[in-house]
Amino acid sequence: MEIADRTADVDGLEVHWLEAPPGGAAPVLYLHGVPTNSSDWVPFLERIGGYAPDLPGFGRTGKPADFPYSIAGFDRFVERFCDVAGLDRVSLVMHDWGGAGMAFAQRFPERIEKLVLFSALPLLPGYRWHRVARAWRTPIVGELTMGITTKWGLKRNVPAEVVDRVWGDFDHGTQRAILKLYRATP
Repeated sequence: MEIADRTADVDGLEVHWLEAPPGGAAPVLYLHGVPTNSSDWVPFLERIGGYAPDLPGFGRTGKPADFPYSIAGFDRFVERFCDVAGLDRVSLVMHDWGGAGMAFAQRFPERIEKLVLFSALPLLPGYRWHRVARAWRTPIVGELTMGITTKWGLKRNVPAEVVDRVWGDFDHGTQRAILKLYRATP
């Protein structure tokens, strides 16, 4: 199946996504995690079709400093992205921080055909953040950690093939988005 690169303005934010002809009544909307982008979903798009946006702050989507990088901000983004893309009802597939799409699903259950959530942040009372996340959540320490992150160092925590694919987009805008997202989430 052929995958197309798309861009559109979503409430003043230039959004990039990958799209393949969807199969079924409710197209699949894929939401990636941190620090990746829509390229995570290429094998699925090739087989099943659907839509895979780069979430705000990631990949080739805009990375404005004033975007609300939070679950609520991503919730509103998913809503507006669906509206702009003409997606009335979707099957939602979420990984890692893409699980923020659950807020959209809770607000609009009538727009959800199916849900798939895997390897997602638990966000439960008592959850203990991993060591790197604890550093990111700490002011100054988080900025210093991002500032000294190298491709080699990132490969210690993220699979090498993923790092090789996303390193070019791991700029100050993405680093800022990650820090804000982690700090906005209890």
